[in-house]
Amino acid sequence: MKLKKLPIGISTLQTIREEDYLYVDKTDIAQNLIENGHYYFLSRPRRFGKSLFLDTLRTIFRGEKEIFKGLSIYENGYKFVKHPVIRISFNDGDFKTTDEFKQTLYEVLKINQRDLEISCDTDLSIAGCFRELIYQAYKKYDKKVVILIDEYDKPILDNIDNKDEATKRRDELKSFYSVIKGADEYLKFVFITGVSKFSKVSLFSGLNNLDDITLDKKYSTICGYTQGDIESTFAKHLQGQDFVKIKKWYNGYKFLGEGVYNPFDILLFISKGFEYRNYWFSTATPSFLLKLIEKNNYFLPNLENIVKDEMMLNSFDVDCIELETLMWQTGYLTISHTETVFDSIEYHLSVPNLEVRLSLMGSIAEFMTKNSNSVRPSNNIKKALFAQDFTNFEINLKTLYSSIPYNLFTKNDMDKKEGYYVSLFYAYMKGLGFELVGEDVTNKGRIDITLKLDTAIYIMEFKVDDTSALNQIKEKKYHEKYLDENLPIYLVGVAFDTKERNISQIEFELVQEIEGKIDED
Repeated sequence: MKLKKLPIGISTLQTIREEDYLYVDKTDIAQNLIENGHYYFLSRPRRFGKSLFLDTLRTIFRGEKEIFKGLSIYENGYKFVKHPVIRISFNDGDFKTTDEFKQTLYEVLKINQRDLEISCDTDLSIAGCFRELIYQAYKKYDKKVVILIDEYDKPILDNIDNKDEATKRRDELKSFYSVIKGADEYLKFVFITGVSKFSKVSLFSGLNNLDDITLDKKYSTICGYTQGDIESTFAKHLQGQDFVKIKKWYNGYKFLGEGVYNPFDILLFISKGFEYRNYWFSTATPSFLLKLIEKNNYFLPNLENIVKDEMMLNSFDVDCIELETLMWQTGYLTISHTETVFDSIEYHLSVPNLEVRLSLMGSIAEFMTKNSNSVRPSNNIKKALFAQDFTNFEINLKTLYSSIPYNLFTKNDMDKKEGYYVSLFYAYMKGLGFELVGEDVTNKGRIDITLKLDTAIYIMEFKVDDTSALNQIKEKKYHEKYLDENLPIYLVGVAFDTKERNISQIEFELVQEIEGKIDED
């Protein structure tokens, strides 16, 4: 039996249905939204299927009933009443200057005028043209208007490393979006999508009735593929594959409900012959995140234990950019679980899956040394640790730190910062796929790094211009936390020399030995 084609890069429902591409039915969610509200906002990372869902809404409101035959909304007896639809997408276009932004927006509004067979006065402002378009559409078709806005924040995010221009785009968009509030009597339905969550005050002033469904459990699977989708809709395409491994690599995005896969990953994984690669991550290096990490001297092991309240998760703005908030909004962190503390909800964040962990940490390690050629993850250090070959481990580790350009130290005075050395080690080892615990808490204090292998456990302490690291581990008996693991436990003290800007000493000591041969992975 011939398999259905994969809809890679296709975000038009009509094309998917008419040309027999595989489609994961989200129309029951669309129907629920339409029948239970009017104004919605949804934030999801890039390439998560937002554009396809928006086009699904567009197709429903255009009354194209036949396209939905066999899908949930059709079978549920939904009445496909036709409404004029205004669709505004910021997926394409140049937004670096005010003139370029205005030109792109004028072109988008012009396309909508053409599709609705409406003409606006040429001397109107952008906001004025938008307002006129809504009113004329309502008047011409005698039906309330539907507004669908895709990637509403892209003009700002494209300028996020230029605060002045980002602020201008924010203010220009605020003026544009304010039209929606004043047009309430003419509107049937509004749906706005984007990557980030700007506060309503900064961007949607006055739209108090905008229902943010980003963390609504009912809509947690509105974008992305569920495990059920993978095992049913994709069953024939993934026949013979390891579903546990696929889940480990690509699942794990959670929005207070069932976890989902990024569609782009699954479609490319199948298309490329089931090779485990960083399909989603490779589409855009998070350069702005890397710059923020460097600027803030962020201690990377802190990524192990991030706890935020709801206000902090929603606090993104040009004037207030918090690294961890931006990482969760852009998909590099996700909500692992929540806890209720004194009637307040705490959100625990973590890296969603293996693809993001390997790719993100590898990119951070390269960026921290400003030398990507010499910091590519190497299996030599992996082999050395599995074989307990400490000589080769030390050689490879010194090679890593020697790759850091001299001017990087002199500019930032990083050679005196223990946190920098620990963060680089953490990122590099995570990029190799090791299981690390940063700032590992014991009843005697905090371990800098715990490195866990199937064959051994390494308790690691780092010092700058100080050779007491190993003694500190021994005195505080950090290893006692892992005595029940039934694995060899090594204490590792690492000392850095600020003159040499490299490791001056590594000491190892075996404190628990397990009988029997230890095989290399």
